[in-house]
Amino acid sequence: MDAEGGIRPMEQQAKHGPHSVAPHSLADARERIAKQLAQVIVGQEAVIEQLLISLFSRGHCLLEGVPGLAKTLMIRTLAGCLNLSFSRIQFTPDLMPADITGTEIIEENKTTGARMLRFLEGPLFAQVILADEINRTPPKTQAALLEAMQERQVTVGRVRHQLPNPFFVLATQNPIEQEGTYPLPEAQQDRFMFKVFVHYPDFAAEVEIARRTTAASSAAVVPVVAPEEIVQLQDVVRQVPIGEHLIRYAVLLVRQTRTGAAGVPDFVQQHLAWGAGPRAVQYMILGGKARALLQGRTHDTIEDIQALAAPVLRHRLVVNFVAESEGVTPDDVIQRLIDTTPTHADDLTRDPRFQKILAG
Repeated sequence: MDAEGGIRPMEQQAKHGPHSVAPHSLADARERIAKQLAQVIVGQEAVIEQLLISLFSRGHCLLEGVPGLAKTLMIRTLAGCLNLSFSRIQFTPDLMPADITGTEIIEENKTTGARMLRFLEGPLFAQVILADEINRTPPKTQAALLEAMQERQVTVGRVRHQLPNPFFVLATQNPIEQEGTYPLPEAQQDRFMFKVFVHYPDFAAEVEIARRTTAASSAAVVPVVAPEEIVQLQDVVRQVPIGEHLIRYAVLLVRQTRTGAAGVPDFVQQHLAWGAGPRAVQYMILGGKARALLQGRTHDTIEDIQALAAPVLRHRLVVNFVAESEGVTPDDVIQRLIDTTPTHADDLTRDPRFQKILAG
């Protein structure tokens, strides 16, 4: 363990398992993927990083952005780089659960005349799923994704059908047009590891986009990572050890979002109606491990936890009327929590407010 309560470098643990010898493989994979994506996607480095962190952590992402920001192109290109099967599902108000999971059909044997039920797989049986405008379909169909995202399986009738591995769901929603939409319930939002904001490109990036997309030729990406390698790298992420102090820091950030609990700061009590659950801690720690390896480091740090706090927490916090009237967003609350939470263990144990949380 390091001086700040961090973890031991993974090289020191090479004798403990086969995955410990490949901490830099993830950084190498990132370079290969980024090189291919750069041929098609201009900018959006932060979005791509969060997508890769989620993928290698076995999580899912909810992307929010206005139309025309190449969200679909980004996801399709990423699937091509990873040599994964891709399926786009356009969510509409009349879409039914069987339309995405699949259904059983009666099939007749031409030779014997016998009839039997056969399962016809839906578009959900792919490795990368783009759930386009997920908030435009009713809750019944939205809920059909819950089992798939959490259990990696689909149940039709009495039969469970395993989904392919790896399995990665990327859902999009439009923050502008809210008429005729069905906002995702908190229980389903909690299944997404990250909520990622896709912003407008800067001036230089938009100039380059205009140049590329109006030219006669277009770049093509080639697969640079095999599905089997992705599964192995996902295992490597979980092999990264983590210091007790980093775990306690992540837990402290999350516990401070729960209104009514001892030690919760006044600005949280004032602006939040509901806080995050334990799944937020799990995703923050897993994401920190993946982020460290993607950057070529063999251990994660406080900065990794802080960098992922917003995408992990923003869709798990429910602001109240006071916050909405004052223009306070979940990201504002998260940043203030980061600013007011000490990073050293000694500072935490000496603070009376944090002593109440640690004793809870």
